[in-house]
Amino acid sequence: MSEASTTTHSFKAEVSQVLHLVVNSLYSHKEVFLRELVSNASDALDKRRFEAVTHPELAAASELKVQISADPAHGTLTISDNGIGMNASELEQNLGTVARSGTREFLSKVAKAREASDQGLQLIGQFGVGFYSAYLVADRVDVITRRADEEAAFRWSSDAQESFTIEPAERAEAGTTLVLHLKEEQKEFLGEHRLRELVRRYSDYIGHPIELSVPARAKGKDEEPAEALPPTFERINQASALWQRSPSEVTEEQYTEFYRHLTHDFEPPLGHRHFKVEGTQLFAGLLFLPKRAPFDLYDPAAKHGIRLHVRRVFVMDDCAELLPNFLRFIRGVIDSEDLPLNVSREILQDSKLVRVIKKQVVNHSLSMIEDLAGKDSTVFAKFWSDFGAVIKEGLHFESEHRERIAKIVRYESSTQAGLTTLGEYVARMKDNQKAIYYATGTSRALLDSSPHLEALKKRGYEVLFMTDGVDPFAVTSLGEFEGKPLVSAMDENLDLGDEELSEEQRATEAEQKKQAEPLVERFKAVLASKVGEVRLSTRLTDSPVCLVVPDGGIAPHIERLMMARQMGMPPQKRILELNPGHPLIQNLERQDHVDPGSVASWIELLYDQALIAEGSPLENPAAFAQRLTTLLTSASGASV
Repeated sequence: MSEASTTTHSFKAEVSQVLHLVVNSLYSHKEVFLRELVSNASDALDKRRFEAVTHPELAAASELKVQISADPAHGTLTISDNGIGMNASELEQNLGTVARSGTREFLSKVAKAREASDQGLQLIGQFGVGFYSAYLVADRVDVITRRADEEAAFRWSSDAQESFTIEPAERAEAGTTLVLHLKEEQKEFLGEHRLRELVRRYSDYIGHPIELSVPARAKGKDEEPAEALPPTFERINQASALWQRSPSEVTEEQYTEFYRHLTHDFEPPLGHRHFKVEGTQLFAGLLFLPKRAPFDLYDPAAKHGIRLHVRRVFVMDDCAELLPNFLRFIRGVIDSEDLPLNVSREILQDSKLVRVIKKQVVNHSLSMIEDLAGKDSTVFAKFWSDFGAVIKEGLHFESEHRERIAKIVRYESSTQAGLTTLGEYVARMKDNQKAIYYATGTSRALLDSSPHLEALKKRGYEVLFMTDGVDPFAVTSLGEFEGKPLVSAMDENLDLGDEELSEEQRATEAEQKKQAEPLVERFKAVLASKVGEVRLSTRLTDSPVCLVVPDGGIAPHIERLMMARQMGMPPQKRILELNPGHPLIQNLERQDHVDPGSVASWIELLYDQALIAEGSPLENPAAFAQRLTTLLTSASGASV
């Protein structure tokens, strides 16, 4: 880009839409613009201080700070910092496009939540577009900036309509200055008292000084009038890291505002944990439990973690080395006294100190979740709906914390309304019940009517419904709880023990099995390409058939998911179980004895019925419909 020219650029289509939404739809409290812009300035200061660790030439000649000044005569509010700054290409990229991925998803979500202002507020922060909040109060914004390692400065300017301009500018030192040309109805934000109030409410915790330009005040009648003196800058925030203060000195409002600064989330957190560890290692931490799940919670490419500082110097955002993946929604900051300032991710991955910090982070994070669970069951149910599937990943991947996670997890149940814990299940177990029984599938409604549960329900046994994709892996890793094995109702080798049967009942069962043997062979012949085995069932009481996952196999809904994602999953043949006591099976036994070839259509139909009962798609719906029509026509005595 030529330094002697002014260039005009059109906003990307998505940015134009974002600007329109910001100005017209999202923020109900326009004053939050100051928090967003001061927060961005603070981030720029952090980045410069961090880069100066390895590149001393980037160090600022004066103290890093944010300065705010109002000019009522011209109707402008200026926010300036001496942070890292930007060059021309960064200006175009950062302020002309929404650099973070998922912009279209953002717009789609906002379109669905236009009436829910709180949801809109949350989304604006999630997608990193807080700069545009300046247009809540300004009809034009100028950005004058110079990158710390470059000599050239540039001016970005836009009225938030269709385009923006970038041109050369003058700036004595590195950093960024935002000049907001306020709308007439927003001139209240030029008042000194109003600006002090907003900074103390929203930004008091920021670790850099925030200075406000105030008129010089004469002390005596012989001195020059105050208005003739140049204004001075006065610090208006405490400028001390919130996490380094004593918890007794921090208010709930300050915790909430720091959380909002850290995350750009407009919802208050559900909980926080403020701690300091002293001894062989020294570090402080402040962790938060979000109220809502971020949009990229399940995006494998998304960065998750907590913010890392070393001796109050910002080192990195999203430090995943301090936070296991099953807690990736936890937000917060850790400040270590012992890590080196030039710490790299490679060092973090092989650091004994990091392992100590991580253990503390996990302990405090789980404590926050446990505290929430004990306070309000309704709030926790919503939290679990958003984050439960992620937490259950810890059962599979984090053996060290498995026992503690197992006490937190919740499931729906065949006998209880709402969610229940494993501990509560065990307390309700029948005297003769040997195991914790569960069923995996896509929904409670599907599982509650599953034929696999018939024998369990007949005995009065409770069944837990596990409907998250992670559940089959998590429950297999858990194995048992308080000495009670976890057993799938769909397990190939489900053993409920022998019921107390009379001699007559035992004789009847034996006769039924003997009578059904030829039909079992007929099922095997007809379904040879579709099932791995056909056998008589001990779990069915009301249904004629069901499909069972073989030992070591994968639940059908997980199999379908893996195949849909083209993960190289070959289709598995399951076990078809027949209920020898069911009238339909007994009728087919008699019909097979009289006319062996006539039962093939019934067998195909029963196999399709078993697929439907477990929620699986039919291999050939048209053939199923045709068979069903033929058999219904025959059974009704109608003629075609």
